[in-house]
Amino acid sequence: MKPFLSVNDVTVHLGGRPVVDHVDLEVRAGEFVALLGTNGSGKSTLVRACVGLVPVTSGSIELFGTALPKFRSWHRVGYVPQRSNATSGVPATVYEVVMSGRLARRRLFGARNQADIEAVSAAVEQVGLLSRLRDPVTDLSGGQQQRVLIARALAAQAELLIMDEPTAGVDHANQDVLADLLGRLVHDGTSILLVEHELGALEPLIDRAVVLRDGAVVYNGSVDDVAVHEHSHMHPHTAQPDKPGSLSGEGIWR
Repeated sequence: MKPFLSVNDVTVHLGGRPVVDHVDLEVRAGEFVALLGTNGSGKSTLVRACVGLVPVTSGSIELFGTALPKFRSWHRVGYVPQRSNATSGVPATVYEVVMSGRLARRRLFGARNQADIEAVSAAVEQVGLLSRLRDPVTDLSGGQQQRVLIARALAAQAELLIMDEPTAGVDHANQDVLADLLGRLVHDGTSILLVEHELGALEPLIDRAVVLRDGAVVYNGSVDDVAVHEHSHMHPHTAQPDKPGSLSGEGIWR
């Protein structure tokens, strides 16, 4: 079976400089892969390239064995972007945003059906926001907005879930909540590519870790064997003061 995601010698230039530098990466069926590295290492740019949001300068990307430019089966891929600016100013309810995750499963101009409604309700319940289903997204806290983005991806019932730092600012207790959710998804057969600075409660779930530094892969293997000095490169932000409006204490699940 071909990998669900295959990144082959990919380079991405932004502003005239290489942000991703000749990267190879695979995610296979049923695999949970963590993409680790510091801020500026190229993690987010790489996953954005994997879903077609950033153009590739050289190399190639395949989803489910199909070259990215020709890929159309987007219902098979769920993407959870970083929370920052992803939901700001959206004049829509939780229900409407999560329902948008079902669009790739419907024919052009097709009406929503009972399966769509049930998938949305189940996804919102999984992230603990069923009581806010009809509330405007702009009325939610930053953490609740992040949960809406995760529910949108879950509603698509994707086979491959790509998540860009979903635990940013999450305390240990709330990391456990996310770990439980992702553990159930993996158990049910979902493959996951997770971008993170540090793994915390998610570490026992990880099959393989890939570490980026300056846009290049410097490690690809068991999470247990990620060198201590690599971990030290992953956490320089922890010694920095919190930015105004940051999520530091409460975490995204509040």
